[in-house]
Amino acid sequence: MTDLPDDNTLTHKGLDPAQKGRVLVLACGALAREILAITKGNGFDHIDLQCLPAILHNHPERIVPAVTKAVDQHRDHYDTIFLAYADCGTGGQLQAAAEQLGITMLAGPHCYAFFEGTDGFVARAGEEFTAFYLTDFLVRQFDAFVWEPLGLDRHPQLRDTYFGHYEKLVYQAQTDDPSLTALAMDAAARLGLPFERRFTGYGDLHTALSEFRSGP
Repeated sequence: MTDLPDDNTLTHKGLDPAQKGRVLVLACGALAREILAITKGNGFDHIDLQCLPAILHNHPERIVPAVTKAVDQHRDHYDTIFLAYADCGTGGQLQAAAEQLGITMLAGPHCYAFFEGTDGFVARAGEEFTAFYLTDFLVRQFDAFVWEPLGLDRHPQLRDTYFGHYEKLVYQAQTDDPSLTALAMDAAARLGLPFERRFTGYGDLHTALSEFRSGP
């Protein structure tokens, strides 16, 4: 697959977005590769993708204003806007905003849940509340989104303060990529955690996008 920009602010253009029946997926930049793989792999040429920066997850209070602005910007050009975010730390505010804006969104608390399948993930939550999860995106961006924001590049002695209560690192693999598995194993070693890999594929994300498989 072609590499994507690191800032994850991209638009995947298909046909004329003014054409009746077109769908805009407004998504977290952490899902860009996965959404493009699903839409391209299934011939969903009627679906366009607009991503907001993944770094918003470090400031969840900024997600709702950013989503609202993007919906207002694109509303007149699409029959349907689908929000490819879960709650993502907004405490229900994103769901409330989606309802007010008249758009639908992914169900679930976060991407870890919908990649595995939200129902199953929630059912296991009581047994795995001490697991630290990584997705393909977070494996690629481990330093930028985990190691450096927590200051572990400057103060490695803080590792056990942050991660001492975790019992394992679970890598939820969307793709079967040995190089990513190796990076995930390295991340687990750096955090001092036992490693587990689960191949999830695209989970509920694929199911949700398939609801829009009929184009104009």
